[in-house]
Amino acid sequence: MYVSDRLKNMAESATIKMAQLARELKSQGHEVISLSLGEPDFDTPDHIKVAASRALQEGYTKYTPVPGLLELRNAIVAKLKRDNNLDFSANQIVVSNGAKQSVANLSLSLLNEGDDVLVFTPYWVSYKEIIRLSGANPIFVNSTIETDFKITAQDLEAAITDNTRMVLFSSPCNPTGTVYTKEDFAPLVKVLEKYPDILIVSDEIYEYINFSEGGHCSIASFESIFNRCIIINGFSKGFSMTGWRLGYMAAPLWVAQACSKIQGQFTSGANSYGQKAAADALLSDMSPTTQMNNAFRKRRDLVISLLKEIDGFKVNFPEGAFYVFPDISDLYGKSFGDKTINNSIDFCEYILYSAHVAIVAGSAFGADDCVRIAYSASEEQLKEAINRIKAAVKALI
Repeated sequence: MYVSDRLKNMAESATIKMAQLARELKSQGHEVISLSLGEPDFDTPDHIKVAASRALQEGYTKYTPVPGLLELRNAIVAKLKRDNNLDFSANQIVVSNGAKQSVANLSLSLLNEGDDVLVFTPYWVSYKEIIRLSGANPIFVNSTIETDFKITAQDLEAAITDNTRMVLFSSPCNPTGTVYTKEDFAPLVKVLEKYPDILIVSDEIYEYINFSEGGHCSIASFESIFNRCIIINGFSKGFSMTGWRLGYMAAPLWVAQACSKIQGQFTSGANSYGQKAAADALLSDMSPTTQMNNAFRKRRDLVISLLKEIDGFKVNFPEGAFYVFPDISDLYGKSFGDKTINNSIDFCEYILYSAHVAIVAGSAFGADDCVRIAYSASEEQLKEAINRIKAAVKALI
């Protein structure tokens, strides 16, 4: 029995692995609180489920065009104009089995061996492995909690090489919750204007979970670079449709055509009745999404206030998504019994097995000084989980 070198060299998703460990511990009778997966705890809004049921009854059970149902692509075009003031056409939209597949389509259809992709750090766990799968090199542009995990124009320009093909980041960001404003983007755009061959990939899957005063800003709103911008988005987070596996990209026509070609060989397309429901989600009642956003904002404030009470935790104030990403490096070197905390993995394992709370090591996101805590759980669970973490930290010597 053997597997490919490609698979051997690929790291397992740290978020999925931690969720699996938590389930195993729970199956042994322990009361585990999982704050590891990026999954809203709300149900999909009823009107979206009704739309899916109606689509099934109407016979939407067959293959769709590879880039997606025209009805959904037109709805995405309307959404991009309504929410982002961006002009796309339906043939520039590709609907996929989740935003993750959209990123993979881009990587596999546009990158060659030896290409460089600049990735803003901390980054979503799968970016690195997806880029490496294509044979390209992820080049990390680092930031710290002191700058709210935002890179500078100097950081960006210093990282660009003759082989740089693409820039990839998320805003609102997974894992930090960082939101780039128009003012934050402006100096980065000035740098990118000087390099017209570099594509700019903006992962905006958390667009609707945004607490910043100015709201969501897409880097594609800068006209000087618009024709090089690729927007990744989807339905998992803002509509609590994680299991529906529906994402999309909006891109220059030649990029959309390339991604549609490769998708045609991998999955053909996304599920038909789900696409009908997704069109309804974008163009009908958005109040459930607004209510979820308000609930996440309240949880964010609660979690930050509780984490600030833990000695050794350094916490900033994220403006979006549903994560906090505290720096816990002051705890390195401390121990409990024969267990010494040397890095973020050690800390997360200690918290899982001593406090029965699942969180994710920052090393998986390119920031070993930190851990990711998802507050996609009830306020009662969040209070209990952080109290457990606080007690476990206090027990370290």
